[in-house]
Amino acid sequence: RAIIIRNGEVIPMSSEFTPETERQRLQYLAYMQPHLLGNEFTHLEFPRRVQRKEVGKRMLYRDFNMTGWAYKTIEEDDLKFPLIYGEGKKARVMATIGVTRGLGDHDLKVHDSNIYIKPFLSSSPEVRVYDLLQYEHGPDDVLILATDGLWDVLLNEEVAEAVTNFLPNCDPDDPHRYTLAAQDLVMRARGVLKDRGWRISNDRLGSGDDISVYVIPLIHGNKQS
Repeated sequence: RAIIIRNGEVIPMSSEFTPETERQRLQYLAYMQPHLLGNEFTHLEFPRRVQRKEVGKRMLYRDFNMTGWAYKTIEEDDLKFPLIYGEGKKARVMATIGVTRGLGDHDLKVHDSNIYIKPFLSSSPEVRVYDLLQYEHGPDDVLILATDGLWDVLLNEEVAEAVTNFLPNCDPDDPHRYTLAAQDLVMRARGVLKDRGWRISNDRLGSGDDISVYVIPLIHGNKQS
């Protein structure tokens, strides 16, 4: 995820692509090309895994053209494993992968099968343009680019507050001030080891994922003209 902090204001510069946010695209592809499911998965979404004893009964479901839920009578085909299973960080495409965009991995298959996952993974990036010349940036205006290890435990606003409080306490001529700010964010997300594991502010669990952070100054963009 990337955010820009300008004059203390948070400007989101990306949005996450997950099995949940891209549900309709994935379901539509599976609907149009059902052979990609290898006769083992269903493109329909249910609130939970359907049990055999529920065949003939009614259950809520969603298709690619639906934002809300409706009822359908469960059929034999609905017993197949769902294309998208789980919620939040545990959501997976074909019970295998938790991302929906990426490069490479053309040979990636569902475990113990010949079903390829690559057709469901888009290589198209999201592109947003931010015109550096449109604004006059100060030394504390930055772009923060970080892996989900940071964003899983800290909100955009918490990250912005941490950086806007940290940078003014550094020597403005220190070229390492932005690296130090990035290190500060990593430590905030990691937390402190206590009796009940790694904890961050308000006794919340620290990040258990990899944490990589860039803090990039925007002030140099002023000179591009």
